[in-house]
Amino acid sequence: MNKRLLFLLPLISAGSLFAQIITKNPSETVAATKTLKKEMGTLNFIAMGDWGRNGADHQKQVAKQMGITAADVKAQFIISTGDNFYPSGVISERDPLFKYSFEDIYTDFSLQWDWYVILGNHDYKSNPDAQVEYSKISRRWKMPARYFSKKFPINGDLNNQVLIAFIDTNPLIPEFYKNAEYGPNVKGQDTTAQKKWLEKTLAEKDPSIKWKIVVGHHPMFTGGSRTEGYDTKAIRNSLKPLLDRNGVDVYLTGHEHSLQYIKPEGKTHHFISGAASEKTPVKLIPDAQMVASEYGFMLFSVSNNSLNVQVINDEGYVIYQTAIKK
Repeated sequence: MNKRLLFLLPLISAGSLFAQIITKNPSETVAATKTLKKEMGTLNFIAMGDWGRNGADHQKQVAKQMGITAADVKAQFIISTGDNFYPSGVISERDPLFKYSFEDIYTDFSLQWDWYVILGNHDYKSNPDAQVEYSKISRRWKMPARYFSKKFPINGDLNNQVLIAFIDTNPLIPEFYKNAEYGPNVKGQDTTAQKKWLEKTLAEKDPSIKWKIVVGHHPMFTGGSRTEGYDTKAIRNSLKPLLDRNGVDVYLTGHEHSLQYIKPEGKTHHFISGAASEKTPVKLIPDAQMVASEYGFMLFSVSNNSLNVQVINDEGYVIYQTAIKK
């Protein structure tokens, strides 16, 4: 394995002095730049996660760069990979945290489009369904249920679409049922029903579907602190065969407070975007292509035959980019 620690000197500042970016393939290393790679006719969206801290720990800085990026590429929507409100979720759809951690932080005009949101483990500590109910209050908050799916046309073309399944990984972790905080809210969930729904959703034979993406909170593989964690293993055991069977192109998650791209054997590419507030250490595991202990988010740009991902930090630098071809 070719392991390389990158010290991006132009990025060094008080905020990024201890940035850690490790790539497997030096050819995919990018020079420090704030210039985004843009293509005509793509579906553009931002993926971020693990963010709701009332603006603390770089949440505001990341939000600012998200706004700049979204405006630059005219992003059509934003995906949150969960853990939307720290430390313990929200208690109702009128909880003040919706204002202080969401509405008052992501204020740029370019971020006023649809936000497709899933639940993380911290969201399960109070009232997960309050976030579903908030969809009835907020124009941009889209969580119609604890799990759901939607097709997104590429460049407005209904004959070429991206299918995204937004799932709830919390009930798929057996240890959560014994947990005093998570237990009450996972016990009422029917995991068999969710997996049957996911299988049916992904197995659809619609010829317009060019890409299949699944968004969940918990990763199957990670170069963070949970490489051998019970939650990582549980999700891998529960979902990997299903994703393999149905030719899923991307599994997009958060949970780890870092930015990662992992490509194990098989078709599915794994991306972790959980650093929209707080960052934690990383290491290069065997299948990892890039791991970064950086505040930031990811920009996905999808065409009929290419899916490009750019990883952007809280200072607006593109720290990594890769392209998946059909």
